[in-house]
Amino acid sequence: MLFWLLALLILCGFLWNYKRQLKITNITDKYIFITGCDTGFGNLAARTFDKKGFHVIAACLTESGSTALKAETSERLHTVLLDVTDPENVKRAAQWVKNQVGEKGLWGLINNAGILGVLAPNDWLTVEDYREPVEVNLFGLISVTLNMLPLVKKARGRIINVSSIGGRLAFGGGGYSPSKYAVEGFNDSLRRDMKAFGVHVACIEPGLFKTNLSDPEKAAEKKLAIWKHLSPDIKQQYGESYIKKSLEQLKGTASFVNVDLSLVVECMDHALTSLFPKTRYAAGKDAKTFWIPLSHMPAVLQDFLLLKQKVELANPKAV
Repeated sequence: MLFWLLALLILCGFLWNYKRQLKITNITDKYIFITGCDTGFGNLAARTFDKKGFHVIAACLTESGSTALKAETSERLHTVLLDVTDPENVKRAAQWVKNQVGEKGLWGLINNAGILGVLAPNDWLTVEDYREPVEVNLFGLISVTLNMLPLVKKARGRIINVSSIGGRLAFGGGGYSPSKYAVEGFNDSLRRDMKAFGVHVACIEPGLFKTNLSDPEKAAEKKLAIWKHLSPDIKQQYGESYIKKSLEQLKGTASFVNVDLSLVVECMDHALTSLFPKTRYAAGKDAKTFWIPLSHMPAVLQDFLLLKQKVELANPKAV
């Protein structure tokens, strides 16, 4: 009995692995649209999928980013300047894409554009500090999706939303985690709505990666700028030693982030080309071994482990 059970498990494992390796055909006939292609994941994805033979339409925020990308890719790849927070810009881009893809529709939409914003304790911040990450990471993503959706439905294609482990666990105050939690919610509802249309919706949750978005030096500069304008009461509660140690801790994150951006692009590739794509992808060792597992643990354990990393306040009772 035990032998047959073991044999069944091995067979199931083999079939599962074989199923994951089955790929779509006619890649060279398919169009994909990627946001946030100036640098980071989006830039590498655009170059990777161009080499694979896709018709890539890469959305860049800057002219310099667009020019640099075109210099590294084939004539198949087209770029478009796009600010995802500008509704009219998004509408014009969608119309331009519609003219490009014609009756084929859009096989893949990769919502990758995003920003970190300010990482600081919530009681240091104003509503405006939350607004920009939410506008870009959430409303920008929704705006692009809704405008491109008819083209994806026509192709019965794929939508890939790049979220974050910050959408599973809030590791700091500011607008980043709230925006990513909301992306997860939008992704789930969209996935269920699109199932009837044959459109597959996937979510990628990268861990901490070395990109312009997560530059610890820039994050430290923003945090220090907020500190300088805090009220005397808040500064007394936290103390000068807090800001010094927390900035050192923030800059120290550079030593343990993932540096191989292809881990995220490989998830995008599977979500785009597999006959049986997954609904969620974790990218990076830290995401797979720490952040995602911890997100399933009781809140008391989450708080205990995350608070161990926090710098101690000087005088929290001075309120």
